[in-house]
Amino acid sequence: MDSDYLTQSPYTTPGPRLDALVGPAPLPRDPAALAALVRGVLLHREEGGHFGYEVPEERMREDAESRYAEDVLRILAERGDTPLTEAREPAARFVATCRDFALLLCSLLRATGTPARLRCGYATYFQEGLNDNHWVTEFWTAERGWVLADAQLVGGVYDISFDPMDVPRTEFLVAGEAWRACRDGRADPDAFGVSTVPEIKGWTLVRADVVADLAALGGVEPLPWDGWGLMEKDHADVTEEELALVDAVAAATSAAGRAAAARRPEAVRRLLDDPRLAVPSEVVSYTTYGGVRRVTLPEPVRG
Repeated sequence: MDSDYLTQSPYTTPGPRLDALVGPAPLPRDPAALAALVRGVLLHREEGGHFGYEVPEERMREDAESRYAEDVLRILAERGDTPLTEAREPAARFVATCRDFALLLCSLLRATGTPARLRCGYATYFQEGLNDNHWVTEFWTAERGWVLADAQLVGGVYDISFDPMDVPRTEFLVAGEAWRACRDGRADPDAFGVSTVPEIKGWTLVRADVVADLAALGGVEPLPWDGWGLMEKDHADVTEEELALVDAVAAATSAAGRAAAARRPEAVRRLLDDPRLAVPSEVVSYTTYGGVRRVTLPEPVRG
């Protein structure tokens, strides 16, 4: 298949440890089986209680700062030698954020021949009344086009009423849809936030997530707390011209999920060339436990 989203980015590249971790049996090609695999080796850093496990502080602090799928697999190899296809006890898992679930699933889908990409947006299914900042995977099917999948939900850990391999777009809003709803007056910007940090919410967050989602569509899958350029401005300082630019990004990224091909949409390509939106070589990372850092990024791979 001819698809930009079969090509691994520097962030999703699994690296040399994948074959050793898989063992003698090949990776499954079925997306649901791959999502179950991811769920079996990752533990969200906020869900230790679900598993009766107290996550060590250093893993809370360090694991989720792993920017690359290759590093996730390296840490898994250090914590056990069971095949990747076997679910692990919590102590042998990688301690993740939602972005890590999405990243590893995307990596494995690409590695086994399914076009996939990360999407940044908001989940309705974690906390009632809150559209919670979240990352999921979007994968391509010949029958239906782009489908949303949330590997974090696989296995019954969370109480949901839908298939986690077919998340309704009413239950997960890509960031562009959230922005458009707020701009049209259909939604309150303060209803979009981060459940673990209640003060992070509103226009500034949604605008930043629109830019982050564009970056992910362009082959740069940032950490949830990375920032650059237009993401960094206070809402009161954003000009009308910049608001119109975010409107254009929101329209393009929203439409990307309805695209009739597995290629990168032309509107997304054009926007990625705009210096106000392009991901710079260095970003500011507002890490949860390690303070503010400046991070140099690798060059993205773009078709």
